[in-house]
Amino acid sequence: MEIGIFATTFLEEGDSLPDLNRLLDQISGLGIAAVHFDALCLGLPSMPDAIEPAQVSKTQEAFASRQMWMASLSATFNMAHPEQNERAKGLAQLEVLAKNARALGSDLLTLCTGTRNRDSMWRSHPENATDGAWADMRATMEQAIAIAEQYNLRLGIEPEVSNVVSSPRLARRLLDELRSERLTIVMDGANIFPAGSLPRQREILDEAFDLLGDDIGLVHAKDLTRDGAAGNAAAGTGLLDYPHYFHLLRQSAFDGAVILHGLSAAQAPGCVAFLKSL
Repeated sequence: MEIGIFATTFLEEGDSLPDLNRLLDQISGLGIAAVHFDALCLGLPSMPDAIEPAQVSKTQEAFASRQMWMASLSATFNMAHPEQNERAKGLAQLEVLAKNARALGSDLLTLCTGTRNRDSMWRSHPENATDGAWADMRATMEQAIAIAEQYNLRLGIEPEVSNVVSSPRLARRLLDELRSERLTIVMDGANIFPAGSLPRQREILDEAFDLLGDDIGLVHAKDLTRDGAAGNAAAGTGLLDYPHYFHLLRQSAFDGAVILHGLSAAQAPGCVAFLKSL
């Protein structure tokens, strides 16, 4: 396994034209080379309508000169949004990222299975568990898979309590229904605890790895301070049983990037040291 980090950890608030070299120098200074990238780091929206060739070349050069690699590229939009035109817009922007992903340096786009919440794709909604929400998300996912096929990419889906795919069981259901080699799992141990379940976290983590351990393509490392909500704390500062989490990762034979997020730039050195200790 190799430690990595969200590049956006080092974005400065209000910076409309980030200095990519500065961002990557800060990451390299932590002694890590794996990066989860976001178009925000190029001064673009996360889901852009276009990426200029010069921006791609700039990114290639910045990574290559530091011997760093792009473990994944953010492509999150609300795949279960109640408005079809919003889902279609997200798919069009997904294709922009897909066209450029390999040139930028990654074959893995990370997705959000979405929510019926119109205000935030990371907030729950009572209709997330309905057949209609599942059908819309699945139809959007099928179109995303077609895009991934065209550009020879993988798509990372993440069980997350606030989304339509709210649990490892539902992630397994989606994998089994779609049966696509393009789909892989982003495992985030801090995102899978419904309200009231945290006292059983080892049992829930065990089940998650039993269901999905063979399909993990990327791992997230953050922490949670309460159950019933996705984690939003720096790794090692909350309630997640990290020794058990890493035991399960080793047991699954996962050998990819473990990506830190949900942390501040100031917390990054301590979080890297924490993961190294595991």
